[in-house]
Amino acid sequence: MEVKIGVQFAPRELVLESAQSQAEVEKIVAEAIETQGILTLLDEKGRRVIVPVDKLAYVEIAERTVGAVGFTAR
Repeated sequence: MEVKIGVQFAPRELVLESAQSQAEVEKIVAEAIETQGILTLLDEKGRRVIVPVDKLAYVEIAERTVGAVGFTAR
């Protein structure tokens, strides 16, 4: 899963690749918002991303996109 997190007053979004399913990530985000705590996600390499919920602008969850390499006929 590709997860993009918009943080208030930050010029760039945080982007991470997660091995969790879309439903799992959505549940983690919803629980963090309900408790007004922090959002903590792990990426595929085991790195932890922690964002205070009050600084979240948006969270976008999407299937991983694989770019085409080389030339393609149109």
